Amino acid sequence: MMLSIKDHLPAWTHPWLHDLGIAAQVLLTVLVAWLLRVIGRRLIRRFSEHYTLPPEMVMGARRVTTFVISFSALLYILHVLGASPVALWTAFTGFAAVGAVAFFAAWSVLSNIFCTLLIFTTRPFRLHDYIEVLENGEKPGLKGRVIDINLIYTTLQESGDHEGTVLQLPNNLFFQRTVRRWRNPAQAPGGIQGDG
Repeated sequence: MMLSIKDHLPAWTHPWLHDLGIAAQVLLTVLVAWLLRVIGRRLIRRFSEHYTLPPEMVMGARRVTTFVISFSALLYILHVLGASPVALWTAFTGFAAVGAVAFFAAWSVLSNIFCTLLIFTTRPFRLHDYIEVLENGEKPGLKGRVIDINLIYTTLQESGDHEGTVLQLPNNLFFQRTVRRWRNPAQAPGGIQGDG
């Protein structure tokens, strides 16, 4: 008859053996993940030296390898600690879905903020310029005098038939359409008139 290690230890250590086994599995998983990461980096380096790959591809391969190994090790450690694979997958897909929705909801705002920075640095127009945003080269577009540029919108004061009204155009629109600009309203054909 075989005796186990548990039979040779004092009774007060028996409850701790299970936790010690879990801790040993976690440490072994971390060690194996670290070794796989080191081996993966060396293989990628040798492969890149042999085939003279671009540095961007090497960096991308390293990051993907590190992510896959680390994520797999994390999933295994959570499984060892008693987390259900179904619960982990549900949580992961839930977080991914919420992240995707948040990203797409914020994309328009982030795009406008980035385009504001481009407007301030590339200077396609400035405050008090008269501009026209053209849909295409043939049709007249939205036009007026630039009276404000903020993080999301550029405000145009309309003239002519719509005098006294303002247009708020999203800043990313200026990088999707052609913009015609006049510094002096007298130069504008078709009578953009302003108050100077």
